[in-house]
Amino acid sequence: MRIFGFNITREKAAKPVTDWRRGWRVIHEPYTGAWQKNDELKRGDLTCYPALYACLNRITQDIGKLPFLLKRKGANGIWEVAENPAWSPVLRKPNGYQTAQQFREAWILSKLLDGNTFVLKQRDNRGVVTSLYVLDPSRVEPLVSEAGRVFYRLNYGTANNLLPETYGGEQIVVPASEIIHDRINPFHHQLLGVPPLCAAALAAGKNFKILRNSSAFFANNASPGGLITAPAGLTEEEADAIQAGFNERYSGENSGKIAVIGADLRFTPFSFKAADSQLVEQLRYSDEQICQPFGIPPFKIGIGSIPAGMTVDQINLLYHEDALSGHIEAMENLLDEALNLPQDWGIWLDTEPLFRMDEGKRAEIETKLVGGMIKTPDESRAKFGLAPTAGGNTLWGQHQDYPLGTLANRLPPDQKPQAAEGTASEEERAMVAAAIVQLARQSLKKRKAANAA
Repeated sequence: MRIFGFNITREKAAKPVTDWRRGWRVIHEPYTGAWQKNDELKRGDLTCYPALYACLNRITQDIGKLPFLLKRKGANGIWEVAENPAWSPVLRKPNGYQTAQQFREAWILSKLLDGNTFVLKQRDNRGVVTSLYVLDPSRVEPLVSEAGRVFYRLNYGTANNLLPETYGGEQIVVPASEIIHDRINPFHHQLLGVPPLCAAALAAGKNFKILRNSSAFFANNASPGGLITAPAGLTEEEADAIQAGFNERYSGENSGKIAVIGADLRFTPFSFKAADSQLVEQLRYSDEQICQPFGIPPFKIGIGSIPAGMTVDQINLLYHEDALSGHIEAMENLLDEALNLPQDWGIWLDTEPLFRMDEGKRAEIETKLVGGMIKTPDESRAKFGLAPTAGGNTLWGQHQDYPLGTLANRLPPDQKPQAAEGTASEEERAMVAAAIVQLARQSLKKRKAANAA
């Protein structure tokens, strides 16, 4: 049946994926008993770590800025940008509260953090998809029926009013045809993706603790503490009292003040050398480990330096191939299938904003493309926001240039063309030419003799 423009079903035989709550989520408890000690790795803390935040932000922002292009394959086999009233509106405005850029960012961010992106389709009375909603992956559960059909249970209830209608607190099961499910690395189950965050969690958690401990250390005026000793010894109660009093008077903002200690007590500060901890090396090594699961070169997020000899174009190409291309291809293919596009139609993500160049470099490349008769002048002028010009829609070449087909049909230099049947040979044409010359000379002599007489 159809509710709120969605196809809704009730399939009692469908069962949830058995390991749906297992898999990468156990990384939240790095060791047994971490939860009881309040030492588990919380995703909210990890995503606030600078290197991990930078990886997530870099990929989501870069894919978010790649606009959707609806293209149609022409009779000449060339894909050209086109408009269609059934698909263009939803690509320009996927839903009522997100722009197309925000929609792409939400899609990729859900995939990077959870390994799964669930997008709910809303259809009109014609069955045409009019809206797309990126769902909270923690509230969506894949189901598999006894016959092998796939469904998705939405546990939204009244918790989310961003959808067109609330669900009244009930669980609704929708078929796979109404959900776009993008997943990455389904190690545990084909319907359960495992995100890059799984592999980066421990490294980010370690560095997060290093930064937190460093913050506490420098909040104590970079003083590592010390040892209070007494010649005659102290009872447990006396030691606790002295420690509490000393911490209260000489730690935090009071660190560095003159301490007055009686009763033959002696304070010995701990020595500390920054080089001994090698914090910088530890942080950098773990930051590089965080970049690996995302496929991001560390220098793209400010770690290390750019390798010698690499140009900007090479850097962008490397980053595109390692970190972005897989997500881009998946989004394009899933949207083609979700909107039920024919084979001669397709959805593309325009990668031109990713490879933007300076004005001089663009002019150099466009000049070569026009000179090589790959682009017309008007096509290159459009890249600079310039209007068409007379004759600019034609490929221009040099006068001495010949079509490749004509050049391919030429005879080799050592081979002479054969005379066609019924035509004079080269020798015959030479004899005729000589006879004509002889007759012309005789006629000229007669005219001269007549004039002399």
